[in-house]
Amino acid sequence: MKSLISALVVALACVLGVSSAFADTYPSKPITIVVPFAPGGATDVLPRLFAERLQAELGTPIVIENVSGAGGTIGMQRVARATPDGYTIVCGNWTTFVSNGAIMKTSYDVVTDFEPVILLPGNSHVIAARKDLPANNLAELVTWLKANQDKVSMATAGVGTGGHFGAVLLQNLTHTEFPLVHYRGGGPALADLLAGHIDLTTNQATVFLPYMRNGMLKVFAVLADHKLAQAPEIPTADEAGLPGYHVSNWNGFWAPKGTPKDVVAKLNAAVMKVLADPAMTQKLLNLTYEIPSVDQQTPAALAKIQKDEIEKWWPIIKAAKITGN
Repeated sequence: MKSLISALVVALACVLGVSSAFADTYPSKPITIVVPFAPGGATDVLPRLFAERLQAELGTPIVIENVSGAGGTIGMQRVARATPDGYTIVCGNWTTFVSNGAIMKTSYDVVTDFEPVILLPGNSHVIAARKDLPANNLAELVTWLKANQDKVSMATAGVGTGGHFGAVLLQNLTHTEFPLVHYRGGGPALADLLAGHIDLTTNQATVFLPYMRNGMLKVFAVLADHKLAQAPEIPTADEAGLPGYHVSNWNGFWAPKGTPKDVVAKLNAAVMKVLADPAMTQKLLNLTYEIPSVDQQTPAALAKIQKDEIEKWWPIIKAAKITGN
């Protein structure tokens, strides 16, 4: 019995030694960040902002690989099946790690097949309306919605997008029903809002702020529990009379399940250092990103955010019978 225990202790020590040695030498080759969307979008821009600085911090090349298709699920599958050694990670967002788990049939689990690394800067949504809509604030908008349900037209950037779920949440919170107009992207929806062909929509704040400031549309509230540093004059939905109306496009890095904790910690520390650089901070703020606080920059914090968002949104999505397949 003693010999068996001794053998097990030696075996465990060997395993721990190998793991420690691996972590000590990591990284020793290029790291690939998979972006599960086409080049040029918001989720593609963010990792490219980090790539050069992460190369310097980690001492190895960072390769951005766009693996788009099927609402982001093809790229996600690529990472879920990758060797869990820290050399393949994914830059995902609310869509890939929350909503797709409810509306898509996937070959992976959005929670159990990935290791959270760190929450990245994100963009809160705002609710905007055509410039001549009778309402002048969120409370007046709710009153107007209830009185004009059969006449309202609200745009989304497409089925399954953050704007779609933002519209569904607005209906739930205000106990209203009105038509949703699904566009092929936020650009066409914005164009019709500016032209007055639709009444309102939600999207990331960066989309609307220039048009709000020149009077081409109205912005009623930030759909978050905090104000925007770039536009502190806009009230939060909570302040404006619709508590709980929160929609954001948050982002993060994840690794395949089973990636060693020490490797995850190295990746996390490198990204934290980049986020703490004043020049990087200013660049992100100029692009209207919101930077997570230091206490939100842990793997555990990202896991909790994802868990809380799933618990909030999956029942709403399933009740609305939204599907993406």
